[in-house]
Amino acid sequence: ARLPPRGAASITRRPVAGRVEGAPAVSVLFYTHPSALAHDPGPGHPEAPIRLRTVLRALADAEPAWLARRSAPAAALAQIHRVHPERYTTMILEAVPESGYVRLDADTVINPHSGEAALHAAGAACAAVDAVMAGEAPAAFCAMRPPGHHAEAMEPMGFCLFNNVAVAAL
Repeated sequence: ARLPPRGAASITRRPVAGRVEGAPAVSVLFYTHPSALAHDPGPGHPEAPIRLRTVLRALADAEPAWLARRSAPAAALAQIHRVHPERYTTMILEAVPESGYVRLDADTVINPHSGEAALHAAGAACAAVDAVMAGEAPAAFCAMRPPGHHAEAMEPMGFCLFNNVAVAAL
């Protein structure tokens, strides 16, 4: 058997549901939501909205045919509770200030828009996994903030409020 080139990813291609013969293939579903830009941990914080704005501008200029944009839905609390206990999600969402900033730990800072953004970020991850598993496209990208891969079950960490990766996996 012939091996793929060194460093090439080994993936299984599935047919994309609903693809019209001869139409450009959508190979990446792109999830985002305006709330991701509204989440702002304040001046000088490395996890800043400019990072996402840069990605969005680059894609707006290119508008590749292989990319299908989708609005990131908000995750249901039941989805988040598969990883984070209800008392944790309540603590996080109640900590969201009406104005200004709240520092949850040394790295994680929230503003009045952070709760909504965190729910949409977790929802994007869930929707992306569901869509890829349903064969809608072979890949998905979630352009969302706050990120969601460091949070522990009962502790925000590394800029993350919820562990979106774990929520989407369950």
